[in-house]
Order: sequence, then C-alpha cells, then structure tokens
Amino acid sequence: MILGRAFAERGHRVEFVLCDEEGELRSMLDPRIRVLVLPRGSRAAAAVAALRADPPGFPRLLPHLFAPRNRASKTVVQLPALAAYLRERRPYSLFSADIHLNVEVVLARRLAGVDTRIVLSERNHFSSGKRIKRWRARWLAPAMRRAYLQAEAITAVSHGVAGDLATSLGIPETRITVLHNPTIGPDFAARIAAPVDHPWLDEERVPVVIGVGYLGYQKDFETLLRAFARARKERPLRLVIVGRAKKPEPFLSLAEELGVRREVDLVGYQPNPVAWVARADLFVLSSRYEGFPNVLLEALACGTPVVSTDCPHGPREILDNGRYGRLVPVGDPERMATAMLEVLADPPEPDFLRARATVFGYEEAIEAYARVLLGPRPTDLTAP
Repeated sequence: MILGRAFAERGHRVEFVLCDEEGELRSMLDPRIRVLVLPRGSRAAAAVAALRADPPGFPRLLPHLFAPRNRASKTVVQLPALAAYLRERRPYSLFSADIHLNVEVVLARRLAGVDTRIVLSERNHFSSGKRIKRWRARWLAPAMRRAYLQAEAITAVSHGVAGDLATSLGIPETRITVLHNPTIGPDFAARIAAPVDHPWLDEERVPVVIGVGYLGYQKDFETLLRAFARARKERPLRLVIVGRAKKPEPFLSLAEELGVRREVDLVGYQPNPVAWVARADLFVLSSRYEGFPNVLLEALACGTPVVSTDCPHGPREILDNGRYGRLVPVGDPERMATAMLEVLADPPEPDFLRARATVFGYEEAIEAYARVLLGPRPTDLTAP
C-alpha cells in the first residue's frame, strides 16, 4: 500500500492484482490505485499452463503444483488469469513478494509473451521456521532458483535475508538488491497521534509492555509471556498483544498457569498498531525469525524503548548490533525478562531512538524502489 500510494502520487499508473478479494486493509487503499481480482481456475489448467510456459523447467515445478494441500501454492490456479492480465494490460513492471507468486509471475510472463519487467522480493528468512520451511527448501528451491534467475531484479528487505536467499537457492548474492521497507511515511506523526481506547495506556502508574503480530509460531509470543511472568515478579507490569489470534485459548491458558492472566490483554487486530506502540513503555519483539520487522523500526520512530530477539534477520541490522535496543537470544525467557527489567529501569532517550529510525528514510527507500521498478525491460524472453 505504501509503495502503491507513493508511485500513484508520482503520476504512475498503479494496479493491484489480487488473488483474494478480501483483506483487512482493502478499505485503506489509495483511490488512485486500480484493483483487479484474478479469477480462479483449476489445478489441471494451471499445470498445462506451466508446461506450456516452461517445458524444460516443468519437472522442477511439480512439487509447486502437486504438493500436499497444506504446502501447495494457493495461487497457482490463477496462473492462466495472470498471463491473460499481462497480455491485456501490459504493465511496464510487475512486483511480487510471495514465494509461490514469485515463481508464478515468471511463468505468466513467459506464457503471455510480453516484455513486462519482473521484480521479485523476498520478505522473510527462507531457511528458518517449522518443518514446512525445510520442505520448501528441498522441493521448492529448484523451482525458485529457475524462476528468480529469469527476473530482471531480485530484491530482499535486509542484508541478512539477501545472504540467506543466495545460500538457499544457490544464486549469486550480487544478483540481489537490498531494499529496506519505506516504513516511516509522511503520515507517521498522524498515526502516532491517533486515539487509542484502552485504560491501561491512559495510566502512568503501571508500565505497559507491548508485542505486535499474529499469534503464531514465528512471533513466539509464548517466550514473551514467560519472560513477562518472570519480570512481573520483580515489579508491576502489564502486557498487551496487538494482532490476530486464530487460536488464543492456549496462550491465555498459559497466562493463567503463569499467574498473570489479569495482567495480559489480547486486543486483536488493530488497523493502526503504531498508536498503541507509541503509548507503551516497552516494545518487545520475540520472533524466531523475521525479514525486516517494520514494527521494530516503527517503535524506534515512536521513541519507545525496545527489546528484541537476535533472530535471523533484521533486528540486529535495525538496532545497529544492539546500540539502539537490547538483543537477546531466541527462545530465552530468562534473558528476555532481565533485558526488559533493565530497559524499563533505565530507558534510552526517545530522541536517541528516533534519530536511528531516520537512517531508514522514507524518501530514500522510495527512490531505491523506483530505480529497480523503472529499470530496463527485458530484451530476451526466451532465456531459461
């Protein structure tokens, strides 16, 4: 959304090509952006389209097309429709930022026979995560390598992600451009000032610790909860989690078991979490892995002190090796609790933190994206 708005403001024709019509942020799209939703087809039709697009590479695509349901691409059935879109609209460039879609946009261009410039983005640490990540590394990496090397640009949101992608896919790191997210936009001050309706954030008597993100494996809020319970024994504290929670019951049961259920609140999805982070006393990122955690940079821009896991990748880069926030090992509640208490006892100056956030400037990020997205079109569409 941020990139789309920025390019629309510069007078470019911007279209969002969606695979799903629903979305919590749909109503927040800039009205200058045209939205198109691709119709779904069958997996058999997608397989035929993939074979037509890249006959020599088809064997590498088989896991992508016919993997078990929980591991297969949910968007490959829209491959023929995406090719039709490219033939009809012929955009100058196409930006994709999903592992499966990154493969599919390359196939769609081959199928359409157009000279649209393809820019692929990797947003997360490819080789980390649960068992499914290891499955992807074994079975999808060959398809990804073939597709990525056909793109005009491969981008990554951090240097750590770039290095991991190069190693995982066996592609030269020189082919990858690091583009930090344009996180702190012109509307950031207004986002901070937006009202928040929560009694804990109106009080100054009890410090509030905040975490932001989906209540799932990657964010590892269980470690944060255990750290909070340890820290809570030393001083009064409250914990707020902002983000969707498909199955909150195990988390809340653990809070009850740890004796802190009354001091923990899951407030669910909030369209503007920045306003919540700005009013908290401490932001904690407890993730097992990341790419470039925007919310960590937003916390610095709010002047809110931070504690973060030293996970791959992004936090160490953003926090300048721990100078602007405490880094703790992944999955270590004792070290996290100690860091939380120390930072709350002696927080850094807000202006010191805000100055770090300016290093990742909005205008500089938009200019960097413009250079990549508006680069030359391909000249050889037959390259394998």
